[in-house]
Amino acid sequence: MGFSRHTPPRIVTLTLLAGLSSFTLSLMLPALPAMAAWFQTDIATMQLAVSLYLGLSALVQLAVGPISDRYGRRPVILGALALFLLATLGTLWAPDAGTFLAFRMAQAVVSTGLVLSRAVVRDMVEGPAAASMIGYVTMGMSLVPMIGPLIGGALEEQFGWQSTFWLLFGLGLATTALTFADLGETARPATGSPFAQMRAYPLILKSRDFWAYCSVSALASGCFYAFLGGAPHVGSAVYGMSASEIGAGFALPSVGYMAGNYLAGRHSVRIGMRRMIVAGTTVTTCGMGGLAALTAAGLSGPWVFFGAMVFLGIGNGMALPNANGGMLQARPELAGSASGLGGAISIGAGAGLSALAVTLLPPGSGALPLVLLMTGASILSTLSLRIAPARLQSLQG
Repeated sequence: MGFSRHTPPRIVTLTLLAGLSSFTLSLMLPALPAMAAWFQTDIATMQLAVSLYLGLSALVQLAVGPISDRYGRRPVILGALALFLLATLGTLWAPDAGTFLAFRMAQAVVSTGLVLSRAVVRDMVEGPAAASMIGYVTMGMSLVPMIGPLIGGALEEQFGWQSTFWLLFGLGLATTALTFADLGETARPATGSPFAQMRAYPLILKSRDFWAYCSVSALASGCFYAFLGGAPHVGSAVYGMSASEIGAGFALPSVGYMAGNYLAGRHSVRIGMRRMIVAGTTVTTCGMGGLAALTAAGLSGPWVFFGAMVFLGIGNGMALPNANGGMLQARPELAGSASGLGGAISIGAGAGLSALAVTLLPPGSGALPLVLLMTGASILSTLSLRIAPARLQSLQG
């Protein structure tokens, strides 16, 4: 059966839409030193390409939900992809670091695909079935953090840092073509302006259900962002690992995440969203707690540290699809707005925990502060479910 612009999209289309945002974040990480040398600036300046991208992604996610609720998913996603392609060309032709960072910030519009792929799923199915489908979508995109830095490092060594952005441009073109051919409109456009849709945010923020699932998502994903912020220091300064070894270590949580997504996709409908979240956050907490005990006892090492991150990946893979599904279920008529608001809060919290991880790891520090931060975030993610009232029987399965 061929593609149709008038029917709901296939999972592969949603997976590519969600994965392109993650690929845009991770692909260029190994090229940061080369980019700093090219633009004749310091590495700290070029690291703004990560933090500014995350910050703008949060703002984009606040806006695109209400806009898509008003005008529909299809035109908003296609418009965002067109802007992403233009921004990517801008990064390639930027004459200086400041111009590059401006276009890099503009690339954050691609996070529209991540936000609205979840909203599209919620348009198509509800409750645990939505969590199951989101699990399958994110299982496919979980490959991105695993292969993105490896591909980016190899491209930079062979062809220069610009090759990573040419690859992003090519992937953006392919995703745009597939989306145009396959993504039929799934939402019934609302009346009124997008600003009127944004006035729905207070309604969402008053929902205890939304805050429960949003807090789970923010703290569980924040645990991973803390790892991203602190692991390079731990790998290089604490354990003396090479860049290629650190790159291999970064792949391990992605392996676990794929396994967790599979479990979420296969069992969320039968077990229920809340139970799957508790199971996932418990796996993460046990893994990080065990690593903290080994580290405090002086029994940890580079591959013990990175190997434990498999449990982080499994736990997040089980919990996050269900937490995201729960956020959308809190106010089903405002799924796009809820997805954007929840995504912005989650990314903002993750960026904060990532920055905190860097602060807790000054020169000469060990891995324990980072591990304790991750353990605490995971514990709080489990406790966050207590925000929700006990009446959510329909979401428990």
